[in-house]
Amino acid sequence: MGPSDILLTDQVAIVTGSGAGIGQGIAAGLAAFGADVVVAEIDPERAKVTAALVESHGRRSMIVPTDMSDTGQIRSMVDEAHRHFGRLDVLVNNVGGVRKARFLDQSERSWRRHIDLNLVSMFAATAAASPIMITGGRGGSIVNVASIEALRAAPDFAVYAACKAAMTNFTSTMALELAEHGIRVNALAPDIVATPGIRGILKGPVPSPLPPPPGRSSEGVSRYVPLQREGSVDDCAGAAVFLSSSMARYVTGVTLSIDGGTRASAGWTRQPDGRGWHLFSEHEDVLS
Repeated sequence: MGPSDILLTDQVAIVTGSGAGIGQGIAAGLAAFGADVVVAEIDPERAKVTAALVESHGRRSMIVPTDMSDTGQIRSMVDEAHRHFGRLDVLVNNVGGVRKARFLDQSERSWRRHIDLNLVSMFAATAAASPIMITGGRGGSIVNVASIEALRAAPDFAVYAACKAAMTNFTSTMALELAEHGIRVNALAPDIVATPGIRGILKGPVPSPLPPPPGRSSEGVSRYVPLQREGSVDDCAGAAVFLSSSMARYVTGVTLSIDGGTRASAGWTRQPDGRGWHLFSEHEDVLS
């Protein structure tokens, strides 16, 4: 094993929903370690920004405008990427979305929109990309971006959390089904990560740097997260690069929490004076 084992030189990666946030961070991270990147993104302006980041690392980019809730567009995107680059080594199923609502207040249309975007998109991209990896004979890596909500109850996010839980199970199952072809399948489970979405910037240009969290959120995060900060998209990108590289050649079927320790803390929060921990908060506004 050596430093070169982390490199992805001349590999080709598809990153879905890579116009901003975690997807953009992963696309740029893969490029920094040598991969060419297909930017599958519905927002053309955001896609251009990600493509420029990829190219700033001296790698090739390809933008394929894709509505990831449309399985036909997903299949066409994967085929177009393969025709253009002639190979496919990494698939990052990153796209997703959620709106906060109690389950009984959601319509069936809302359920189906969540399921199509968060779960069916992963099925479709995996079904389209895996045969190309198999035919290529070089193995490959699939990284599914789930959520910490896959691993715990999530009131007001029931359908989203159910999709993410299904994503982690699909990850384990596909790790077995694709193992004989040398294709590894793993998942990431981020918690609080500084992204445009968490700042309420859902469309259009993304300011750089992002605006700070509102109100007393920073104080709340420092108590809720054992490592005392929000995650960054680079934290997620680092994990994706590792899982895509030869450094992780014996790692498959894993869901890796990218959460600063929140799953381990399991409801324990740091006391306001920083000394010791509570099992619950004495203050209603810890995360407000």
